[in-house]
Amino acid sequence: MSDQEVNRIKKSTLYIKELFSYKWILKNLVFFLFVAFLTVLYIANGQKADKIIRDINVTERQIRELKYEYKTLKSEEIFRSREAQIVQAASGLGLKLSVQPPMHITLSAEQKENGKP
Repeated sequence: MSDQEVNRIKKSTLYIKELFSYKWILKNLVFFLFVAFLTVLYIANGQKADKIIRDINVTERQIRELKYEYKTLKSEEIFRSREAQIVQAASGLGLKLSVQPPMHITLSAEQKENGKP
């Protein structure tokens, strides 16, 4: 190696040493702390976003299950409220379906005025 190359290498090494000297590090310490703080915030934000997404997925799964349960209960209730099912349930109690139509009760004008039937 020639003297020029050696001098160039020494200068570049000296430049690197000056660049990362103790004085320079102290001078930029506030900036390093700020960058570290931003890094911590960035990581924490990512963790919080992941947690929220997991919570949303769990809630969606629960909503889906509740929808299925609602539909099942609704169809069972509709089935039980059908006339044939009501008659069948009432026959166990000794009740029968009436074959006569319902009677209409009407009040005369005099009875309406007196308020007595």
